[in-house]
Amino acid sequence: YILLNKATRGLTYLLQRNYFEQNIILTSLFILDLFYIVLNIMDNNNNNSSSNHELIISELNTTIDLTDEQIQFYKDNGYIHLKNIFSKELLDYYGKEITEKVIELNTLKKPMEERDTYEKAFLQVINLWKHSTIVEEFIFGKKLAKLATDLLEIDGVRSYHDQALYKEPSGGSTPWHVDQYYWPLSSDKTVTAWVPLQRTDIDLGPLGFSPTSHKHEFARDIQISDESEKQITDYIGNNGLGIVCDPFDLGDVSFHSGWTAHFAKPNQGNEPRRIMTIIFMDENMRLIEPEHDNHVLDRDAFAPGINVGDIINSPVNPVLYSSSLSS
Repeated sequence: YILLNKATRGLTYLLQRNYFEQNIILTSLFILDLFYIVLNIMDNNNNNSSSNHELIISELNTTIDLTDEQIQFYKDNGYIHLKNIFSKELLDYYGKEITEKVIELNTLKKPMEERDTYEKAFLQVINLWKHSTIVEEFIFGKKLAKLATDLLEIDGVRSYHDQALYKEPSGGSTPWHVDQYYWPLSSDKTVTAWVPLQRTDIDLGPLGFSPTSHKHEFARDIQISDESEKQITDYIGNNGLGIVCDPFDLGDVSFHSGWTAHFAKPNQGNEPRRIMTIIFMDENMRLIEPEHDNHVLDRDAFAPGINVGDIINSPVNPVLYSSSLSS
């Protein structure tokens, strides 16, 4: 702006004294006016972008209170599907960055026909927040962390880890399983937030749950596989447990307990099913002695440097919400 202002004043001075052809100077002034217009448009866009980002940050960190009925529903059923948690603008903003990072960091390149059941289920990229300040902003948002804290009826939560789960078109179903089989954690105070980045109709493969299954101690010693699919399907059928699998509108978020049996349908649509998840755990969660190889893998990846019996407070397990810090 300073340079344009000086140039304009100089050309005006030359025009007043007839030092150059009038047409040349007038044309130059016209070009400078165009530069002013372009700069003003760019400034307005930057201001609007900054203002929009501030609104997104405010939404991300504005906490909401659950009703007693919602908390009781989660306790009874081991999951809850909440409506209208995020706006389209927020999900578009963070979803763009999450998708770019999934494309960049994904290592599963095999054709679908060469993959096993687990590989067909989704592309999985873990702890995206370590690779992007924009994703970090999303993971550290207070809204989801406060909801997780209230559902678990505790004082605060840490991140165990996040993961993007992208189910490609023609991607297979996600077998029935329970998450906490993998986690060497001292209590069941864990919950996963499942955040669709697009409307997720049945044909895209939404998440489904078996209500009350977190109260049944079955399939807790088996990893996600064809066998977990068989064992849990049989148990649900033989014990009269139900199955719930509903579409997700854009802005909906579900939460499920670490011991809740869940699955996802195949993607029969024409676009990827794009999901971001965050696994929350009690801020005072402690590490237990690993009981199998998957515990060892998780300990090394998601509780580095933590000794058995200690609170899992490594640099990759930040506190995301704590009532003691928010009061």
